[in-house]
Amino acid sequence: MRVITSPVPPASLARADREPRTPLRIGLVQHAWDPDPAVLEERLSEGIGAAAGQGARAVFLPELTLSRYPAFERAGAEPGRAAEELTDGPTYAFASRAAKEHGVLVHASLYERADAADGLGFNTAILVGPDGELLGRTRKLHIPVSPGYYEDTYFRAGPAEDAYPVYRPGALDGVALGLPTCWDEWFPEVSRCYSLAGAELLVYPTAIGSEPTFPRFDTQPLWRKVIVANGITAGTFMVVPNRTGDEGGLRFYGSSFISDPYGRVLVEAPREQEAVLVADLDLDARKDWLDLFPFLTTRRPDTYAALTEPVAPGAPYGGEA
Repeated sequence: MRVITSPVPPASLARADREPRTPLRIGLVQHAWDPDPAVLEERLSEGIGAAAGQGARAVFLPELTLSRYPAFERAGAEPGRAAEELTDGPTYAFASRAAKEHGVLVHASLYERADAADGLGFNTAILVGPDGELLGRTRKLHIPVSPGYYEDTYFRAGPAEDAYPVYRPGALDGVALGLPTCWDEWFPEVSRCYSLAGAELLVYPTAIGSEPTFPRFDTQPLWRKVIVANGITAGTFMVVPNRTGDEGGLRFYGSSFISDPYGRVLVEAPREQEAVLVADLDLDARKDWLDLFPFLTTRRPDTYAALTEPVAPGAPYGGEA
């Protein structure tokens, strides 16, 4: 598996007199799904080990880490039949084992079982400490509904209560992380809410690629631009592990990356190849940037009421029906 590093963080362009913290080294693994679970877990563990060998203290994995992406077709009568228990299923078991083996935090994603009459589950990101214990869980909030990504037939949206939890693991010296998922990355409200809660680093496990109804439309440039832009306006580092490879219904375009609050892509993966990315983050660049461009403190929440209103029925493009 190819390893791509960015070992020295670029200069913080708006730094004045602040003495920065020691950079945080992190990694991510971009992988292609394999129908043999043993082969897939071995490759992922190899990638985690490669990042750890480069000094990464946390390693982040793509959406639905151990699963074939299911939503290229609509779910049947039992959409949750492939879901797993949060801490008693293969994904947590793998993440816990890998975290202990390599001595790092491991982030993964799974289809979490939820006992309800509609049979839907949750699309859930987890964070596991070097001791193998669960440190955090965040359920995907926004659920896509378009052809090839019929996730609304598999997943229910995460609850509105405590929708944007921020974790500060001791193993990372209290660095503040948010763990949204994929479709959440398109919504500026998500990154802003996490930033307001103090998150320094947002991790978006992702599964995105071709558009079945528009096969010549490559969304990769737009995808990256919007995530980088959301990181600029929120003042956050963005860590985006995507999958790669052809799973039949979809061809995923890889291109995983890590960006900083200035909108600089620190390191990125190719489209068609499994890869490990490793980067050092100058975390105080967040404060430097938000001191110069204080987006949080100059907001006008008193004018934002329309953002909390649902779109009018029959008016999907805004305005009145």
